[in-house]
Amino acid sequence: MVCLGGFSGLSAQTHSKPLPAEQEIQLSYGADRLGKRQDAAMKRFRDNRLGAFVHWGLYAIPGGEWNGKVYPGAAEWLKAWADVPSGEWLKLMDRWNPQKFDARKWARMAREMGVKYVKITTKHHEGFCLWPSKYTKNTVEYTPYKKDILGELVKAYNDEGIDVHFYFSVMDWSHPDYRSSIKTEEDEKAFMRFLEFTDNQLKELASRYPTVKDFWFDGTWDASIKENGWWTAHVEKMLKELLPGVTVNSRLRADDFGKRHFDSNGHLMGDYESGYERRLPDPVKDLKVTRWDWEACMTLPENQWGYHKDWSLSYVKNPVEVIERIVHAVSMGGNMAVNFGPQPDGDFRREEKLMAEAVGKWMKKYGECVYGCDYAGWKKQSWGYYTRKGRSVYMVVFNPPYSGNLTVNVPQGIKITGAVMTGKGENLKVTETARNEYNVGMPVSDPGEPFVVRLQVEETSGSSDKYRDALT
Repeated sequence: MVCLGGFSGLSAQTHSKPLPAEQEIQLSYGADRLGKRQDAAMKRFRDNRLGAFVHWGLYAIPGGEWNGKVYPGAAEWLKAWADVPSGEWLKLMDRWNPQKFDARKWARMAREMGVKYVKITTKHHEGFCLWPSKYTKNTVEYTPYKKDILGELVKAYNDEGIDVHFYFSVMDWSHPDYRSSIKTEEDEKAFMRFLEFTDNQLKELASRYPTVKDFWFDGTWDASIKENGWWTAHVEKMLKELLPGVTVNSRLRADDFGKRHFDSNGHLMGDYESGYERRLPDPVKDLKVTRWDWEACMTLPENQWGYHKDWSLSYVKNPVEVIERIVHAVSMGGNMAVNFGPQPDGDFRREEKLMAEAVGKWMKKYGECVYGCDYAGWKKQSWGYYTRKGRSVYMVVFNPPYSGNLTVNVPQGIKITGAVMTGKGENLKVTETARNEYNVGMPVSDPGEPFVVRLQVEETSGSSDKYRDALT
């Protein structure tokens, strides 16, 4: 797996089965709890399910091109691809003046798309801040635009009823004290100064924008951070004391031995796993993810988070593919954040607007199978996915069979008593074909799009405790 933005510093997480309690290693900076958080703030995070990600920074200005050469890699890593010195890169601040930026339009577009939260890059690896931080001059305050972009976005999204999450890169290419590894005593002193600087910026964000609901950390794979797991635990604790209820992703965390995401005992650190980037867990082989909270994030082109001028360099997902990835995540108990890379003028490219509009239309019809839904625990079928909300189980159909019958295998002790096409209210024929197996008929007319069927289910005397809990 590639780190958000390009380099392969974050490998696919391999988390072994947690050790038995009597064999567990004593850790000072490992997981602070076992199992899912069940407080109201975490429940809201979980129920929101659909989010947007916004990658915007100086990298939008060159858009993947430097000195006449187009780099196909992720645009927000252009400074690294083209080996641009920090002083030269930061001159882009003189050109930061997004005249078409309108936070209210951004927020309305998100609301119309049906997203419930938006993750904003407060600062990416380049070190440029979308808020007027008093701890550095590499901010919007020292550009021709001058205004607090982050503040405008927080207000606009909140006014539309959308939660705001903050992306924050710990790695900062522009800061003289950042070190990727600690080799000398001077490196150690410099890095301790850098961690103090980072603490100050995080406290600043928490105090300036107290409605923020989540911190999504990135740029934490270098040896310097892995060797200072104490600091990652300190940051999580600090933010939760400053903002009770705030959520923090697993990508921040390292334990005493430098293990990331999952500690040396196999327990998730942070509040949700954030290792699924441009990929999703297998719906058959990776069911272990249903035991904890997790979030995936996806791009429209294969490998672009920030704005790149040329999307012809890779395949671009269509709206149905985006919708399927959203449903796939929810069907396994996860969230999905769909990424946008705004243009340097502050507007969105046409493809992003069309995708947002198409997803929004679908969510208006069928969103009940996404919001507040979870893993159903039913056998995966080739026609699509299941999601569940209390006593309602949803069939989300992407591949209608030629037979016109949707096969459903139910867990032992569960009985289907009816099936209704959501959006239309059309009752569909249900036929019991074998023990624990049913066929659900197709709607009279082809919907011409992925569609959703709400199943009416009952538990019988033979149902297990597992599925008794699933239905309540």
